[in-house]
Amino acid sequence: TNQMNPTNPTNPAPVLAVEGLRKFFPIRRGFFQTVSDWVKAVRDVDLTVDSGRTLGLVGESGCGKSTVARLILRLLDPDRGSIYFQGRDISRLSEKEMKPLRRDIQIVFQDPYSSLNPRMTAGQSIGEGLRIAGITDRKSRTAQLLEMVGLSPDSADRFPHEFSGGQRQRIGIARALSVDPSLIVCDEPISALDVSIQAQIINLLKDLQARLGLSYLFISHDLNVVSYLCDRIAVMYAGRIVETAPSRDLFDNPRHPYTLSLLSAIPEPDPEKKLEPISAAEAEEKGVQPPGGCEYYASCHRRREECRSAEITGVQVSDDHWVRCWEVKQ
Repeated sequence: TNQMNPTNPTNPAPVLAVEGLRKFFPIRRGFFQTVSDWVKAVRDVDLTVDSGRTLGLVGESGCGKSTVARLILRLLDPDRGSIYFQGRDISRLSEKEMKPLRRDIQIVFQDPYSSLNPRMTAGQSIGEGLRIAGITDRKSRTAQLLEMVGLSPDSADRFPHEFSGGQRQRIGIARALSVDPSLIVCDEPISALDVSIQAQIINLLKDLQARLGLSYLFISHDLNVVSYLCDRIAVMYAGRIVETAPSRDLFDNPRHPYTLSLLSAIPEPDPEKKLEPISAAEAEEKGVQPPGGCEYYASCHRRREECRSAEITGVQVSDDHWVRCWEVKQ
């Protein structure tokens, strides 16, 4: 396993192990649409989801979290790297080879309304997966799934617009569960919901995991939510994983400056030293961040000269806690 992706010794066979995952998108300009630059969406990402556990992937909008989800689900092809699902490398499989595995890896989307077909009832949406999986007694299984996610079996005949946002997300979860998956990718599943409903959905996911032994990759920009649900957390910035640790360890002993900035707004102790946080894209544009250095250089309150140009690899700070930072290395 890679430095930033240590294998848990108590569970040597993770459900998902991502190693060196990379995805760049071309920026095309001009009449001939020639490639002028690249969006480095995902850069050498390593992740592990242990069986029956939850890994939280946290970072601000545009850091590459959803691209990682799409790569794992094989909705995008990686440029480089491996995606091991239950020990098998699926990163180069064709769509035909992926088809039997599709039921094992499911997704719960951010917006529960747009992810449901408005012309299909809740029962039809859930039953669709059952039909594809070849399950015959679909009506009773749909009723069972609705009850499992806290909805009445009668709601099978209602359409998406007749439900609240929280209820729609419960239908989305029931649909994901319908094909008995091993791994569920939750891509910001509560960010479109009211705060009062968010806790209910998080508790539902937790309860389902305990009952069914599910494994989750939970993507979010909210560290508080992730700390409650996840066993381990990987912090992502500008396409890279900058810190990964058990949930409690990350909160008790955050080491990367970006993780610290997510946990709290850090005041700069030296009033003469004013650093204006800017995005990674702006930093590259202004030449503050030359290629090869730390992506967080332009916004870091602890930056030093070597951060500007020297490539940093993962540094182990404790058993299962890894950080990509020059200050930690020294």
